Amino acid sequence: MKLTKRSDNVSKNENKLGLSRRAFMRNSSIAAGGLAAGAYTFAPGMIKKAQAESVPVDAKTEVKRTICSHCSVGCGIYAEVQNGVWTGQEPAFDHPFNAGGHCAKGAALREHGHGERRLKYPMKLEGGKWKKLSWEDAIEEIGNKVLEIRKESGPDSVYWLGSAKHSNEQAYMFRKMASLWGTNNVDHQARICHSTTVSGVANTWGYGAMTNSFNDMHNCKSMLFIGSNPAEAHPVAMQHILIAKEKNRCQIVVADPRRTRTAAKANHYCSLRPGTDVAFIWGLLWHIFANKWEDQEFIRQRVYGMDEIRAEVAKWNPEEVERVTGVSEADVYKAAKILSENRPGSIIWCMGGTQHTTGNNNTRAYCVLELALGNIGKSGGGANIFRGHDNVQGATDLGVLSHTLPGYYGLADGSWKHWAKVWDVDYEWIKERFDQNEYRGKKPMNNMGIPVSRWIDGVLENKDNIEQNDNIRAMFYWGHAVNSQTRGVEMQKAMQKLDMMVIVDPYPTHAAVMNNRTDGVYLLPATTQFETYGSVTASNRSLQWRDKVVEPLFDSKPDHEIMYLLTKKLGFEKELFKNIKVENNEPNIEDITREFNKGMWTIGYTGQSPERIKAHQQNWHTFHKTSLVAEGGPINGETYGLPWPCWGTAEMKHPGTHILYDTSKTVADGGGNFRARFGVEFEGDNILAEDSYSLGCELEDGYPEFTDKLLKQLGWWDDLTAEEKAAAEGKNWKTDLSGGIQRVAIKHGCIPFGNAKARAIVWTFPDRVPLHREPLYTPRRDLVADYPTWDDSESIYRLPTMYKSIQDKDVSGEYPIVLTSGRLVEYEGGGEETRSNPWLAELQREMFVEVNPKDANDIGFKDGDMVWVEGAEKGRIKVKAMVTPRVKPGLAFIPFHFGGKFQGEDLTNKYPEGTVPYVIGEAANTATTYGYDPVTQMQETKVTLCNIKKA
Repeated sequence: MKLTKRSDNVSKNENKLGLSRRAFMRNSSIAAGGLAAGAYTFAPGMIKKAQAESVPVDAKTEVKRTICSHCSVGCGIYAEVQNGVWTGQEPAFDHPFNAGGHCAKGAALREHGHGERRLKYPMKLEGGKWKKLSWEDAIEEIGNKVLEIRKESGPDSVYWLGSAKHSNEQAYMFRKMASLWGTNNVDHQARICHSTTVSGVANTWGYGAMTNSFNDMHNCKSMLFIGSNPAEAHPVAMQHILIAKEKNRCQIVVADPRRTRTAAKANHYCSLRPGTDVAFIWGLLWHIFANKWEDQEFIRQRVYGMDEIRAEVAKWNPEEVERVTGVSEADVYKAAKILSENRPGSIIWCMGGTQHTTGNNNTRAYCVLELALGNIGKSGGGANIFRGHDNVQGATDLGVLSHTLPGYYGLADGSWKHWAKVWDVDYEWIKERFDQNEYRGKKPMNNMGIPVSRWIDGVLENKDNIEQNDNIRAMFYWGHAVNSQTRGVEMQKAMQKLDMMVIVDPYPTHAAVMNNRTDGVYLLPATTQFETYGSVTASNRSLQWRDKVVEPLFDSKPDHEIMYLLTKKLGFEKELFKNIKVENNEPNIEDITREFNKGMWTIGYTGQSPERIKAHQQNWHTFHKTSLVAEGGPINGETYGLPWPCWGTAEMKHPGTHILYDTSKTVADGGGNFRARFGVEFEGDNILAEDSYSLGCELEDGYPEFTDKLLKQLGWWDDLTAEEKAAAEGKNWKTDLSGGIQRVAIKHGCIPFGNAKARAIVWTFPDRVPLHREPLYTPRRDLVADYPTWDDSESIYRLPTMYKSIQDKDVSGEYPIVLTSGRLVEYEGGGEETRSNPWLAELQREMFVEVNPKDANDIGFKDGDMVWVEGAEKGRIKVKAMVTPRVKPGLAFIPFHFGGKFQGEDLTNKYPEGTVPYVIGEAANTATTYGYDPVTQMQETKVTLCNIKKA
């Protein structure tokens, strides 16, 4: 749909129809936070012939190129601007990813930019009332409180919660800001969506990202979707999937507890019990191994530890798989046969697979399946991991995480010294910014911070049990929806205990109204991404450039400007922006891009200069819609978005890596192999690749990662220039700021990170081989003895974490129904911006729970009735019942995009005037429960217990 009217003419134009859109919403329940579900009766004469409004002759239309700010498919959009007002939009038909496609959210994007329900100026909560502030006063008050807390309790008592909605440049500056403040208590949405993917996949074959692309899925012969529903969560990606089905007769297998809209397109559907992914995957492999369908040569050359997997899989005969998962032998066999006979094939997972206490076990099992079938490093194969927010991939890469610095460099002294050199800031000064004490033998600078999934416990836990000086006392919620996190009732208690809450967002968010405070809450209006510019990384690792569509609206400011103003007050803006030009308080975006280019050698974020990314943006039409390679034109031969790794400096002109670990291409052309990040041997066995190497590689076998010493041993040291030698001495491919080591390695056909086997076992994780473990809240008490959870832990990410003590309490009698959650096509994330969008609000007006007809009849309610859903930790939500066979008896599903109500209480009176979303509802996670993955502290949202009663 093309929007043509200027926003300031909308009411005037629509009054010609007899009733303005705004008046309609003002007079209906939409203005109070919800749309009435019934039909509307129109008076005679209200419906008239529509007439298009002519565009003024003197209005000059500018067309800006931007990227959708919802999911991370990365759809291109043409935004039409007249006299500084965003008046129209078109999906970019020449864009390589969406090719003119849009989902409902993308089609309504302009309204997000011009949204009337946005926060319009800084505010603070005082005496239970919202008070308008100037930016100067807001920064002064917030800064004074933060400095007071630092003096009394240390830097770790201030938590910097960042955002997957930031651009790459803003995300990078956010992590740098937290680092120079002196804390690792910084995190963002990736912790609660794909952290188990990143760690599980990276510890299997090297990098924790999507291996192929949406476009390459055109070449798939089969696909397994497990815990993924792209028909609703990633609709434009679903178009690519359906192209494969039509073009290749691609066979689609869906494994999901719920019969989703994606399952409706499947050739074969398996309904598995929530929390049994590992058992299901081992059931598939049982048939694959029994029938010798595995790729034995691929395993010999490129996989380590498959024998231990075989031993575990042998335990999972069809009878046991059905007992645990609920999937019959016939269904599991059929799925295994489809995947084996239709190669190359891809596996696709999302939060249905990651948000579990066993999330890392799940993602590793998925990887092992693809390794057994030989599907990795091939066009049409791969692990295609669909990311959620528009820049959750980029913000993760840029290090907005409590356990790593930008580029996944970790927190060791060497990592800090590397980035200190990039930042041109004295390492000893940075070190002194941190708490100098040790806690359980760990210094905070080198110890993983508290993750966002556990900030609640950082506030509420006895401080003697936390590996830092004091509890968290102040929270910055900087572009983050708290209703996407579990344990809502305890969250409210934590918010009440905080000294201060600072919400930086275009919208007030659920955090502003559910906290039950009367003071100490600040709202700072950030711009949307359409009022600034910079790069953003799509799910397939491609970097894309956004134009600024309009100037900041109302009294909002872009996030990087807010960072400058705040750190100026806090006293370290000179170090933060040392080599970044600041003009009128706004740091230069291109300078920031070049700074992270200077340091992020680990994952190849070094070759995508601003000029190269902008050239791709201006030449969308030249890229092939399947291969993503530019066909002619000024950037002929480059892969769209220069997907990382884009090796070396920009001057090397590396084309980007479309498909990770692809040995059929030279490294210089985007080829590669598995990464040697786990050494060269383990338990006396070689773990480097055997007889497998990238095309054109001069080392025709496995080899370790490149260092100055390896170059000298190979006799390639003199290939470096004199300047490169000076920079590379004592360095490796990750720390050589000249890029010389990478350049020379690639010159000889080698990939800088070495050539190793993927490992099917991970000896540094709690479960060396992925194991099925029953969820903490399980109705299957008969399985707890056979598949127990872990013992409680005293310290994971600075905090004690419970497992067995929860699972040992049987609450299944009082809470007999399994509760799971997921997405809707109309809304995204916590939903604040999409539920504040009138076009989307009309599409989905109610928060609801899906319940099977048998359960509804047994409990005693009908479709459309209001019901109470109470979680196993007593948090409860009042929602509308949707009675549907999409869920099996004993299972209930709730979407997680709602907010504005809390345990039956309507919170609309707590929003600042004019900011109430058009649709409000109970937050799903008010009813969810405790549970965290032991490797990443991923929250458990996909399987807990509840009861349901008619309201």
